[in-house]
Amino acid sequence: MIEDTQQNWVKQANSTLTMLFWKIGKQINENILQNQRADYGKQIVVTLSKQLADKYGRNFEERNLRRMLQFAVQFTDEEIVVTLSRQLSWSHFLVLIPLKSIDEKLFYARKVADELLGVRELRNQIATKTFERMHIANLQISDNHPNIHNTFKDPYFLDFLGLQNTYLERDLEAAILRELETFVLELGKGFAFVERQKRMIIDGEDFYLDLLFYHRSLKRLVAIELKLGKFTAKHKGQMELYLKWLDKYEKKQGELPPVGLILCAESSREQIELLEMHKEGIVVAEYWTELPPKKQLEQKIHNLIIEARERIEIKRLSGTL
Repeated sequence: MIEDTQQNWVKQANSTLTMLFWKIGKQINENILQNQRADYGKQIVVTLSKQLADKYGRNFEERNLRRMLQFAVQFTDEEIVVTLSRQLSWSHFLVLIPLKSIDEKLFYARKVADELLGVRELRNQIATKTFERMHIANLQISDNHPNIHNTFKDPYFLDFLGLQNTYLERDLEAAILRELETFVLELGKGFAFVERQKRMIIDGEDFYLDLLFYHRSLKRLVAIELKLGKFTAKHKGQMELYLKWLDKYEKKQGELPPVGLILCAESSREQIELLEMHKEGIVVAEYWTELPPKKQLEQKIHNLIIEARERIEIKRLSGTL
């Protein structure tokens, strides 16, 4: 009882402080600066911060006061701020403020709220481009499967496996199983490991699915196939067969149809588009066992987003979307 009360007190105090900072930023922007950023306005902030800091402490020094102004400008909906302040600390918001778009800020804010991420975990999610990678994967998913949006990523970062330049599919699978906890963290919240080398007997012949997971929120089995090389059209037929078998023999009452994730060393984006994988609930993603330096990583992810959007726009203009 004592610990619960202490935790609730800390949450309430944090929420109250965050809302105070938001209201101060809004008040200064609207009533003192009148939403202007001229040199005169800058001097007002300097003067005001000195007055507030002298009376109320370091929380109101110039640097933090400017953050409050940014906070109020970027998060304009008070109801959203009220909701988020119950789960996010002011330190969380300080990490979100420099992000470029409001969609990105809200994506990570909701991720913190849903997964109870600390500030360090939030920084890691941002550094590994989770928002951008999910956005790339979402562009593959059709309106037939709206509830699996924000479930998959493209690419997946498997640098933690420590694989060298030459390895076999069984080496990749074995490395994933050795580092299963880290792999599940990279997959994302909700994934639960079920089985490796899932045996399926079809027409008296044995087939083996590399990895089988269950997603608790989606209430679906997720079949994962690992491919060393570039994606080819035959991979689609193989995954479709596995999904139909799982749907018929493994799906439990109340569960939704299984979906598939094909992890390839290299994607074949035009083939994936022509094969319309998304209609069958199949996502194809690259996996990277080595990460480039930060600047190169940002550029590669940026290029992937542009390419994906261009393909979507071409399909829309041609009337095939």
